[in-house]
Amino acid sequence: MITLVANLKGGTGKSTVAFNLALWLMKRDDKVAVCDLDPQATLRDAIELREEEGIAPSLKVIDELPQRTTGEIIVDVGTSNMIGVHEAIRRAQQIIVPVAPSQADVWATQRFIELVKEHAGRRIPRMRAFVNRADPHPRSRENREAVEVLTALPHIEVLSARLTQRLVFRRSFSEGLAVFELERSGKGAAELDKLGREVYQA
Repeated sequence: MITLVANLKGGTGKSTVAFNLALWLMKRDDKVAVCDLDPQATLRDAIELREEEGIAPSLKVIDELPQRTTGEIIVDVGTSNMIGVHEAIRRAQQIIVPVAPSQADVWATQRFIELVKEHAGRRIPRMRAFVNRADPHPRSRENREAVEVLTALPHIEVLSARLTQRLVFRRSFSEGLAVFELERSGKGAAELDKLGREVYQA
């Protein structure tokens, strides 16, 4: 299955989410490849760092989407490559949309839904959003309002999982590690596990 991690807004944590989901799948012994179509190549940088440090397991990187898929493929793409965005939308079986809890991010998500409808062809892939880089305060108004607005949008489901704005996500990614590899029993690892289970219905 091809899973596209995307949104129109930069800085939503797409590469970090794609990287962590890929390693989460590998942890449960799935066959996984990642496709980095973002010219910034942040995801590829993290994977290369992982290889340089000799961290196992290694992630397979492919440069373009294959005609036939076996196992799981996770695609990371940025808006500086709109041709890649359009192709990934057409090929994806599901699209995961990280949304930071801000009005600007919600507006970008609305525009992204329209872009998907325009380029998906006859079949709109399943789209699911979740709050990423969420405010760590349990009663955050921003988190709650983002979920309320996202829930009202057409053609997209809202996952109950969320990833909180935690240092461990930035730190682990910069070291070529999944969050659960850096802090096995930490809150970030638990949040990622919940997200992975929702996305892949484990």
